[in-house]
Amino acid sequence: MELLKGKVAIITGAASANGIGKRTADLFIKHGAHVVITDINEAACQQAQAEIGDEHLAIAMDVSDKADCERVAEAVIQRFGKIDILVNNAGVTQPVKLLEITHSDYTRVTDVSLLGTLYMSQAVLPHMQANNQGSIVCMSSVSAQRGGGIFGGPHYSAAKAGVLGLAKAMAREFGGYHIRVNSIAPGLIQTDITQGKLSEQQKKDVIASIPLNRLGENTDVANACLFLASDLSSYITGSTIDVNGGMLIY
Repeated sequence: MELLKGKVAIITGAASANGIGKRTADLFIKHGAHVVITDINEAACQQAQAEIGDEHLAIAMDVSDKADCERVAEAVIQRFGKIDILVNNAGVTQPVKLLEITHSDYTRVTDVSLLGTLYMSQAVLPHMQANNQGSIVCMSSVSAQRGGGIFGGPHYSAAKAGVLGLAKAMAREFGGYHIRVNSIAPGLIQTDITQGKLSEQQKKDVIASIPLNRLGENTDVANACLFLASDLSSYITGSTIDVNGGMLIY
């Protein structure tokens, strides 16, 4: 069963081979979607384009640049005629303590995770309004909920908490257009960002704190993205799905 047959989906920050975005793109393609991968890394986009084929699109862009977001949205409309789904996946993290955070540190993290979510959503929402339907998935983090994670500093927690609030506000404002906006809060997921940054003992300690007794995989998050993007969640908006194995239960 193809849950996204004929849908057009943009996924930001999705060119990294082992990232959540790329796994989500692959899953969306498997379920019949036309997928547009965006990423700031042009070489990675070229590689992704070769992998996903000409029925799909990979575009290099900077989500923290409003004009760039608008350029990509228009390119997608020109190519596919509509935008059904947006996954605001692009983000950066930085393991810096509170008293060490500089202005450039703060803006680097918040510009991508929070401002990028705003700008990309602003770019696609008029097109979704015109079609009177759409689904936006915003990537937050367990760090936003528990006040810090393992790799991200306080400014990362703040940015991802802002994503949760922004998504709820968008859900409330655009529900009348049958546009759903939801968030995902992953726990510790094994991706390129986390690869090699935990010793075996640290992994054991983290796993011991997780009721499901394992670290997360990018597929775990991709599956949640598929659920929120598809009609399986047609009466869900303004919600947050925790994908953390029980690391945070509240």
